[in-house]
Amino acid sequence: PVDPAVQQRRASNPAESTWVAASAGTGKTKVLTDRVLSLMLHGTPPERILCLTFTKAAAAEMANRLAQRLARWTTLPSADLAAELNDLPGPPHDEDRLNRARRLFARVLDAPGGMKIQTIHAFCQSLLGRFPLEAGISPQFRGLEERQASEMLAEARLAVLAGQGADPDEDVAHCLARISQHAAESTFAELLDDLLRQRGRLTALVRLLGGEAGLFAALRDPLGVGPEETRESILAPACRSDAFDGTSLTRVAEAMLGGGKTDQKHGRAIADWLASPDQREAGFDDYLGAFFTEKGRGEAYKRLIHKDALAQAPDGAEVLAREAERLFELRQRLNAVTVAEATEAFLQVGLAVIQAYQGRKRAQSLLDYDDMILLTRDLLQRSGVAPWVLFKLDGGLDHVLIDEAQDTNPDQWQVVQALTDEFFAGEGAADRPRTIFVVGDAKQSIYSFQGADPAAFDRMRHYFAQRVQQAEMAWENVDLGVSFRSTIPVLQAVDGTFAAPDVAEGVVPDLQELQHFPVRDAQGGQVELWPMVAPPSREDTAPWSLPLERQNALSARTRLAQAMAQKIAHWVKGEVGAVGEEAWLASQHRRVRAGDILVLVRRRDALVEEIVRALKGLDVPVAGVDRMVLTDQLAVMDLIALGRFLLLPEDDLTLACVLKGPFFGLDEEQLFQIAHGRPGSLWQALRAVGNQPPYGTAAATLSGLLARVDFKRPYDLYGEILGPGRGRHKLLRRLGPEAADPIEEFLGLALTYERENVPSLEGFLHWLELGQTEIKRDMEHGHDVVRVMTVHGAKGLQAPIVFLPDTLQEPQERSGLLWLDGADGVPLWPLNRRFDGPAAAMARAKVRLARQQEYRRLLYVAMTRAEDRLYVTGWQGGRKAPPGAWYNLIREAFEGDAAPLAAAKEALDYKAGMAAHLTESGWEGDAWRIQVPQLAAKPEEEGPVLAAVPPGVSGLPDWARHAAPAEPIPPKPLQPSRPSA
Repeated sequence: PVDPAVQQRRASNPAESTWVAASAGTGKTKVLTDRVLSLMLHGTPPERILCLTFTKAAAAEMANRLAQRLARWTTLPSADLAAELNDLPGPPHDEDRLNRARRLFARVLDAPGGMKIQTIHAFCQSLLGRFPLEAGISPQFRGLEERQASEMLAEARLAVLAGQGADPDEDVAHCLARISQHAAESTFAELLDDLLRQRGRLTALVRLLGGEAGLFAALRDPLGVGPEETRESILAPACRSDAFDGTSLTRVAEAMLGGGKTDQKHGRAIADWLASPDQREAGFDDYLGAFFTEKGRGEAYKRLIHKDALAQAPDGAEVLAREAERLFELRQRLNAVTVAEATEAFLQVGLAVIQAYQGRKRAQSLLDYDDMILLTRDLLQRSGVAPWVLFKLDGGLDHVLIDEAQDTNPDQWQVVQALTDEFFAGEGAADRPRTIFVVGDAKQSIYSFQGADPAAFDRMRHYFAQRVQQAEMAWENVDLGVSFRSTIPVLQAVDGTFAAPDVAEGVVPDLQELQHFPVRDAQGGQVELWPMVAPPSREDTAPWSLPLERQNALSARTRLAQAMAQKIAHWVKGEVGAVGEEAWLASQHRRVRAGDILVLVRRRDALVEEIVRALKGLDVPVAGVDRMVLTDQLAVMDLIALGRFLLLPEDDLTLACVLKGPFFGLDEEQLFQIAHGRPGSLWQALRAVGNQPPYGTAAATLSGLLARVDFKRPYDLYGEILGPGRGRHKLLRRLGPEAADPIEEFLGLALTYERENVPSLEGFLHWLELGQTEIKRDMEHGHDVVRVMTVHGAKGLQAPIVFLPDTLQEPQERSGLLWLDGADGVPLWPLNRRFDGPAAAMARAKVRLARQQEYRRLLYVAMTRAEDRLYVTGWQGGRKAPPGAWYNLIREAFEGDAAPLAAAKEALDYKAGMAAHLTESGWEGDAWRIQVPQLAAKPEEEGPVLAAVPPGVSGLPDWARHAAPAEPIPPKPLQPSRPSA
């Protein structure tokens, strides 16, 4: 492979615009930092450099690295500083360059506003804050946090659905009536949320098409529906007698009445429809039922007429087939009109909600994240204003650096284009060297729900390359494929998994061969593929047998979580003399710690809770879930239910939930004793029991809380319930230690609410449920604990040991909005598959393909988080795992005929039964292992020697491939053969 130092120096060259395609673990942040340092060493003022990152954490990491290096340069001896500067592109060091490097720290500190290393949202907010009048907004605008935006959007939606929208003439009730014919309340809410997440895209589309009328016209065109067409306008002429062969149909229908039972039924439907010209439109669906399955909604019957009826009407099959063909085409047109009308009604409601939401924001001078991006884009593209804004931006920008470019959405790319257009045009290109630097990895594009598109990454590369070359300036494409993060087995597993073309599609650009080259070729590692956990077997019982025997059958998910937890506990907490080799992290010459372990899942579901519960049950330090919706946690549900009772004691159902919950623990029989046959409310019945246990304690506790609820703030009230009232103890005893985190977050939100609102229990509970609060934890900088995260949340993180336990479920196809004709297309609500036309079917196929491709990119991200070891497993539900599931893709790479992997299997005997590890949990089956041991030290003039090199492993120097195996030596810390990133 190419020396990574050479590639990094090319990418850091401050005189050239550069596009870097950096694979996982190839030193992307180091390259960014080197680029900024090189620019400043070449004389660029810090305020003329703009670094745009994807997350606040990435911005902070880069700022910290720059500050640390610059601070160290101020005190380094000249020889050491010269050695560091020699690693950066530029002329040989001299005394002047050394002095300039030492002064950089002070220059950065003195730069107006400091170094501009920001997320793109933060940059847009700061730019709008400096030029509010040019952007057409209030100078006193404030940014909306996600929770505040969610609350305001929910309020706008409620106002519109209640008939209080911004437009008094809108007929929301009529639209809702049409929508309700095709969607339940929950489905409508999900669809509306889906549309509102794309409100920026929809608003821009409406503006582009000239309003709602233009939007609806653009919607009807791909559906093949005319502007004025309705169901009635299509159906009426199709039901007239001159539209079909009524004489032949009447004759065939009479023959069918003399046939079998099915023919009689269908013949009667045809005859009745033909005999009532005035009722044909109303009875059209019944008429369709004579030709098509599923009450006229499915496929045509294989036999429209049977033998007995055919004897009386020999041409009956041909007559009915012609009519079925006409009706099929008619039904397709009717379906298209139905979809168009339903979508129009839905879009009207959605646009009304967006309009109400925008009105609320304007009234309070608030901007959400989408507003900031779009307003900045418009400001920088506005003729006559944009040049002034760019000039006043600290005297202009000379260099723009984009991090994680694969996650940049089209609107954000337009902001970048507007910022850099002057760099490569006219006098702006010739005035002084100005560059753009972009680094990203299309293989790690996993944020499609935020608008990211890996195809856009490639389009923008071609765009900037063309602009730079037209300006006759230097342009570089640099590929970074040398990994500083992972060991040989991990990289071999990744390359082998994505070697198949069908797996590489949508992941590896242009289906090139994916190949990572390890810097850590001196350090050992391993990858294990454990057997999948099958569902528990169910013994057949005799018919009508009584349920006298209790069967303790743990689910496959629970068994998997417990087995993982036991293995981790064995490494972290086991006796020193009995932990074995796996508990030793050879590359760092120490025992495995809890903080070395990262458990990655595809989605936050019950498996996450099972894993956290199992780890806490074994006293393994665990950080809990990286994100959780607070109102979905059982402990919080119990606290909310108690609050709801205190607000309305007459709510019998809520009181029953409270009494059966952890706070009082009544069982079914005890609750039945006071609830059955009561004359009044359940609360009255509970108080009437008196001091009889356990009812007396519950009545006294609740009475005391009711007496104080109107006088206490929410935090004080729940603090009393959880503290002196022993509520926390009761919740943890019932729900387990994993309930502690939600309880703490609940109390924290109570304090947050009181700081921003008038403290009241009703207001707090409404605020809590309306916002659907999602708690996020920063897992990058934490204590020495096991981290359980989604792959999305782990983007940018890494760990010595990674578990992938959620590998047997593919993403489910969800019904929702489809966007026709790509990014500039119109939204379509396809209702369901029976209404699908060509346009909807094509859009659905594109969505399905894009979802599968992102699913495989997510696998790439998950596997490349591992530094030393990767453990892959999964649990199987009632259905068989699909062929495209992660587990099967990885297993095919292990078991396939690829030469490197097959040869390695034979050399190291990879096929080893894992039953020895898993028999306690009842697992069966074979597992696979890729393992490379730690390298022994070799004479200094020759370098290290591999103790046992698997044949065919790529990425090793020739001397290591053919060296004779050396005697194993005790593990000790080893430096990589090349400088680490």
